[in-house]
Amino acid sequence: MKKTYVTTMPDHIGAFLRASRCFSALNINITRVSYNKAVDQNTLFIDAEGTPEQLAKADRELTEIGYLRGISSDKSVILLEFRLPDHPGSVTDVLEIINEFHFNISYISSQENGSDYQLFKMGLFVEDASKISEFIAKAEKICDVRPIDYNRADKVFDNSIFYNTFVTSLAQSMDVSEADKQELLVNANLAMQTLDEQGLSPYRTFDSISRFTEMLSEYRGEAFNPRISEYTLSEKVSLTLIEPPCGSNTAILKTEDEFLFIDGGYACYEKEMMPIIERVLPDFYTKKRRMLLTHADVDHCGLVEYFDEIILSEKSAECLRLEYGDMDGFREQNDLHKPYVRICKLLTAYKTPDPHKFTVPWKNDEKQSDALKQIGTFDFADMHFEVYEGKGGHLAGEIVLIDYDHNVAFTGDIYVNLKGMTPEQAKYNRYAPILMTSVDTEKDLCTAERRAVLQRLGAGSWQIFGGHGGRKLHELVLK
Repeated sequence: MKKTYVTTMPDHIGAFLRASRCFSALNINITRVSYNKAVDQNTLFIDAEGTPEQLAKADRELTEIGYLRGISSDKSVILLEFRLPDHPGSVTDVLEIINEFHFNISYISSQENGSDYQLFKMGLFVEDASKISEFIAKAEKICDVRPIDYNRADKVFDNSIFYNTFVTSLAQSMDVSEADKQELLVNANLAMQTLDEQGLSPYRTFDSISRFTEMLSEYRGEAFNPRISEYTLSEKVSLTLIEPPCGSNTAILKTEDEFLFIDGGYACYEKEMMPIIERVLPDFYTKKRRMLLTHADVDHCGLVEYFDEIILSEKSAECLRLEYGDMDGFREQNDLHKPYVRICKLLTAYKTPDPHKFTVPWKNDEKQSDALKQIGTFDFADMHFEVYEGKGGHLAGEIVLIDYDHNVAFTGDIYVNLKGMTPEQAKYNRYAPILMTSVDTEKDLCTAERRAVLQRLGAGSWQIFGGHGGRKLHELVLK
């Protein structure tokens, strides 16, 4: 059994040694350690492996010596910018108020800028958050005061309770439960350590996680503004394409008698998406509901619980069955992708699809050598799709559907319309590559798959619908 310990250690010689002796005496193996004093001088992450009984004893012993803590706390850090007259002693009155409120200063930065004022930044460690508003009101009688988001500071200004403050901020933005905050904290640290070992700044990691979370939160509720387009695919089939600011597109194929969804975006936008779907399909709940998944990524599977049948490839089904059994799916088996995917699941309220709903019409070719290989067909009304499976450049199990009679292709994330994204989509798609180092499992293979998709299309005018971005019109003329 494996467990991650988030320990709070005193900043003195022998602190880690004491914890190590505890694990050693209990015959527990330490499999990972992460500590970065520049980020948080007291927090040490330890992955340990042992029996449930051994780990329970370690819990008790580490608690007794004060090394274990929860992340729920009334303590917080605020970063304030004071606009002070540029003359000797101007900061004294502010310091007097800080002393009056018994706040601790954890960070100070100020520099003259050639004007009559200095912008004086201070990080204040506050044990009673209810006093913050009162403090600011009193300080504003002396000078202008502006709160600053700590994630936008030039550096992490407090290095004693950083993780606690950071994770609490993320959790509040996306309504993450208390039970999941600890896992969010562990994976934020794991993302930092993974990217730090790749030579990337830990501050860039935390900033990217924060900005990613802000985007998810920013477009909830009335601010949810997907681009919605209508297209004709064949004599009997029309298409409604819903492109949210964050997450995958949802394509709805419709006839008079039935409908089929291709992919389903993020689960966190369920309340925003369902009224749109109910408007597009007034009889949504009275007909059989089918969804086809192009692949098993978190941002494509958000609405699966609303469907009676999930159509997917054999490998995508394997991936989701692993997750359903609380094991690592294909993304999480990749150490570079694992922290981001787990953070993404927590922030977006992801629920693993029930395997009992799976329909797997096509067999996977374990000996596949081509970047893209046909594995079967799929029919919907008067449309006849050839189904191709990629070799796993983006994610194992990815599929592409091509209708040669109507020149229509659904390409998932193998081929996306980068130039056809809304500004919000383009902004969102910047963060996953930073946190995962690449959204592709194998970059060169994914390039080969994209090339193979275009090579599979015949002469004529094509409508291509990728997992992100608007419809792509592709003209192929044979010379």
